[in-house]
Amino acid sequence: MAILTILEYPDPRLRTRAKPVTQFDAALGRLVDDMFETMYAAPGIGLAATQVDVHRRIIVIDVSAERTEPLVFVNPEILVREGEGVTEEGCLSVPGVFDKIERAAQVRVRAQDRTGAVFERDLTELLAVCLQHEMDHLEGRLFVDYLSDLKRQRIRKKLERERKERSSGEQRGSAAHGAPAL
Repeated sequence: MAILTILEYPDPRLRTRAKPVTQFDAALGRLVDDMFETMYAAPGIGLAATQVDVHRRIIVIDVSAERTEPLVFVNPEILVREGEGVTEEGCLSVPGVFDKIERAAQVRVRAQDRTGAVFERDLTELLAVCLQHEMDHLEGRLFVDYLSDLKRQRIRKKLERERKERSSGEQRGSAAHGAPAL
């Protein structure tokens, strides 16, 4: 298994619409395993393949505190949305940013598992929110798209500034250790 690189906002690849999965093979199984390892290491509770620059309709989720309830949704589609609720959301692709987003309180989803078997499941609470959030990624949307233009601009500038500071800190750090600056 491997930890994959998570794309960060405003990377344009996050806007790519994912294509359906048609092959359920060992490569898909490895990708799903790598996505779980990446999500757990981040740490997060959900990850869409789009976030790791694989533009296929694959989502992994584990909202359990013990990380013992991994769920895989391949080619998911929401059949029913009921109620509404507001939850504070964050995103591995928008690190350190949280805001309140309104979503359906309950959903019924149809998807396939890693072997291609079709299933339907009713989701509520955090699991319903997480699935909707990850499905947005498959459509090229981010949770910041639900925020005002002003908030989105501030978030973008903040993340770009932090990325630049990290980058210059890494260069100083490597030079201080005798490694060549790249």
